[in-house]
Amino acid sequence: MAVTVTKKKAVRKPEKKRTLTWAVLKSQQQLIWMSVPLTLYIILFAYVPIWGWTMAFQNYKPARSFSQQDWVGFKQFKFLFTDDDFMRVLRNTIGMSFINLVLGFVTAIVLALLLNEIRKVVWKRTVQTISYLPHFLSWVIVTGIVATSLAFDGIINDVLMKLHLIKEPILWLSEGKYFWGIVGASHVWKEVGWNTIIYLAAMASIDPALYEAAEMDGASRYRKMFHVTLPGIKSTIVILLIMSIGHILDAGFEVQYLLGNGLVVDWAETIDIFVLKYGIAQGNYSLATAGGIFKTVVSVALLLVANWTAKRLGEERLL
Repeated sequence: MAVTVTKKKAVRKPEKKRTLTWAVLKSQQQLIWMSVPLTLYIILFAYVPIWGWTMAFQNYKPARSFSQQDWVGFKQFKFLFTDDDFMRVLRNTIGMSFINLVLGFVTAIVLALLLNEIRKVVWKRTVQTISYLPHFLSWVIVTGIVATSLAFDGIINDVLMKLHLIKEPILWLSEGKYFWGIVGASHVWKEVGWNTIIYLAAMASIDPALYEAAEMDGASRYRKMFHVTLPGIKSTIVILLIMSIGHILDAGFEVQYLLGNGLVVDWAETIDIFVLKYGIAQGNYSLATAGGIFKTVVSVALLLVANWTAKRLGEERLL
């Protein structure tokens, strides 16, 4: 009589998820203590001031207590969206932010790719050091250099005239059509070297075997840049792009305020300057707060949309 033996398959018990217990907290107490100062900083300067958003819905008067303020609802927001000056500064802010975003990304990635191809470490470090030194200069100094270079008798006009590109000197800071380009070029000169640091760090993590395999297949240096280096840092590019889109309404304040003048005011004012000029300077703190809320809400919305788009495309994302 034949006897059949059936083997029972071993049932693998599902792994228990690691819950947040006192043992876990105790094992990571060094990290927790290290994060306490940063957490307190964020709470103090990022979340506690949100209480002041109530001013945007009031006709705020500094001499009155909170209970004595007149509540006006969305009056300040209605004024913003129907005011021609605010629409103008919104156009300027988006325009300059877009220029800074495109120029900043393209120039930083191109410079990082070129620096990565330099074989001699001495030359690579020298060029990198020279390129990111302007980052440590304040905008007051940078705008002074820019204004001097773009003056009627400045070096820019002298070089262009000697190259026969222009026939007579141009007052660059007196014509609005040049202002956005000047701001974008100033941002590139100041920040391009600093922005390349993250890309160079990402390139350093690429497996050298990929370059060796591409070289064995006959790929040139340019082919390796496009088919090995750029795909290797794609996730870093996407993450930084998402973060930059969240700051699309942060076109800047110092450079526009310091380089701007009465002749280019229609092209130079941003939301921050509008808030300072028509809100804080005139004592209309409710209007200034409404402008700040608008920037914050739009920035968060753009960040979430960019993150969702990256998720749908299968790219890296923040959330």
